[in-house]
Amino acid sequence: MGKKILFVDDSTSMREIVGMAMSDAGYEVTTAEDGNDGVGKMENDKFDAIISDLNMPNMNGIEMIKAAKNNANNKFTPVIMLTTESSDDMKQQGKDAGAKVWIVKPFKPDQLIDVLKKLLG
Repeated sequence: MGKKILFVDDSTSMREIVGMAMSDAGYEVTTAEDGNDGVGKMENDKFDAIISDLNMPNMNGIEMIKAAKNNANNKFTPVIMLTTESSDDMKQQGKDAGAKVWIVKPFKPDQLIDVLKKLLG
């Protein structure tokens, strides 16, 4: 079985497109529609990587990263932010929360797969 990825994004089409690309690349993908949903999925599962949007309803990506880092299962799981946000301030907040990589939308799914391969070996 491939590495387990949690992909969190409030856009249904983004979850479908990115989820399909990661599945095609051999990853086992679990999706969540916002930070709260993502945190809920982390309660019962350990992931090899977490990919999250930043701007989502209910709980944003940075709040979710902080929750992930307080979760015993996923405390050391690398996090990739996949967002339209490109300001240095937001990138720094993401890094401070624990994001390892920041990818700005629009992006090519192959770019994300390459980052995953480098991150996970």
